[in-house]
Amino acid sequence: MDGQIGIFCTICAMAAVTYVTRGAPLLVLSGRTLPPSVIRFLSHVPAAVLAALAAPALFLQENHLQLGLENLTLWAGLAALALAIKTRGFFGPVALGMAIVAVGRLF
Repeated sequence: MDGQIGIFCTICAMAAVTYVTRGAPLLVLSGRTLPPSVIRFLSHVPAAVLAALAAPALFLQENHLQLGLENLTLWAGLAALALAIKTRGFFGPVALGMAIVAVGRLF
């Protein structure tokens, strides 16, 4: 029984921390106008987060840096990046990257 209470308290504490860290900026910044430099800085956050999430998948294989021709994911990512830069689209580059990986794994 003590273990279940501990787990319940842990879940409640984690939920409280999650809501406080997400809600506090909304409460503090609501009704305020941010300086243009802060808005410009914040506009780069989604791209930075996406890059941080994608980089390990593109460059690492079995926890080792892999930049060679055998890294199919890297080449698919580079092709998708080139298409994304050219078209400024999202679904086309994603579809291209997935198609390259799928075809590459077949052969």
